[in-house]
Amino acid sequence: MNVKKFTAATSRDALRKVREALGPDAVILSNRPVDGVVEILALASDDVASISSPAPESEMAQPRPSLSIPPDTYANRRVAPTPAPAYAVQPEQFDMSMMASQMSSMMMQAMNQAKDSAAAEMSGMMNEIRAMRGLMESQLAEIAWGTTQQREPQKAGVLREMLAAGFSPSLSRYLIEKLPAGKDAAESLRWIKTVLARNLTSISNEDEILEKGGVFALVGPTGVGKTTSTAKLAARCVMRHGPEKLALITTDAYRIGGHEQLRIYGKILGVMVHSVKDESDLRIALKELRNKHTVLIDTVGVSQRDQNVAEQVAMLSETGADVKRLLCLNSTSTNETLNEVVRAYQGSGLAGCIMTKLDEAASIGNVLDVVIRQKLNLFYVSNGQRVPEDLHLADRNMLVDRAFRLKRDAAATQFSDAELPLLMANTSSARNDRSLREVSLG
Repeated sequence: MNVKKFTAATSRDALRKVREALGPDAVILSNRPVDGVVEILALASDDVASISSPAPESEMAQPRPSLSIPPDTYANRRVAPTPAPAYAVQPEQFDMSMMASQMSSMMMQAMNQAKDSAAAEMSGMMNEIRAMRGLMESQLAEIAWGTTQQREPQKAGVLREMLAAGFSPSLSRYLIEKLPAGKDAAESLRWIKTVLARNLTSISNEDEILEKGGVFALVGPTGVGKTTSTAKLAARCVMRHGPEKLALITTDAYRIGGHEQLRIYGKILGVMVHSVKDESDLRIALKELRNKHTVLIDTVGVSQRDQNVAEQVAMLSETGADVKRLLCLNSTSTNETLNEVVRAYQGSGLAGCIMTKLDEAASIGNVLDVVIRQKLNLFYVSNGQRVPEDLHLADRNMLVDRAFRLKRDAAATQFSDAELPLLMANTSSARNDRSLREVSLG
């Protein structure tokens, strides 16, 4: 059996060498990258014919795939059948039953190795095809955007505006691609703002909380403003219904002085603050407070990457009461971090969210992007430490306008005309991103 080795810079060049040397019916034995080049081991079809036939088929022995290599086709390769290994057995060393058992075991092992080898080869082939498809899609998208950029230069300007406002490249790409033709730069930007505002879901008035009442738990990572937001909501409830209709609960028994901050607010408002440390305590407390119109729970802050997030979500979900979780989103965090936070705290579903630290954010497109794509119901925005003044109902149009006014440093986000096609080509399309497919255009 004359196995030959071929090396080239790319798989295509290596396969060309195989065809030239061994013909189009050559059999590929292996294909792997070695020291920056592609190495192929191949066998001429005449040599394959000389290999002895494999053992007779059984129920567990399946023929290996055999694919010819047509000219200039990389994906179709023929896998050489692996001959069953020969085993020498001395009859005098074993009785018949032992020899039969060993032979059976050896045959099974040989067949399993052949099947695993075929499966591994096929898996590697499919991975290479997927990689090539992804590269082709990226290149085609880059070419398409370059053509669009020349034909409709106003789109490049609107794209820069969205990126500077903090919106993700993937959402920006989706909306730019859906932008109606024939609009100038100003009209295009107005259309983008209208679509963004339409996809921001928010409560229309405070009756969702203040009149309906219920049990609300403010959740989120450490330092996002949960305690301050709890105090602001508590003050609004007291002003609407009086202190006797409200109860406050804190699970923050870990942070030094964490529960004391809420107790100070509670003392000012004339509301008792109950401290709980686990699910059992919380269940008892909620049962005792079931006659209250509104119960607000200030939870301990947990990093979105901490496994205790799942435990906290389970604790709030299994109390026997209908606990509505409101996720506090820090407006100063990056888009990637905010997406991680939402995924970690999502659980069985969030009732809504509160945008915090709006006054500290250099841009807010990042948080609006997450709210839109994650389909969160925006309850309030918080823009300061004053209780209860710095808490406001979400105004969708105002937030979108503010996002485009608060642009980040142009030096950090400005892309050249040559860079924009590459940026657009390497972002998710609607076909690959379910959250984009759910964005409504009208």
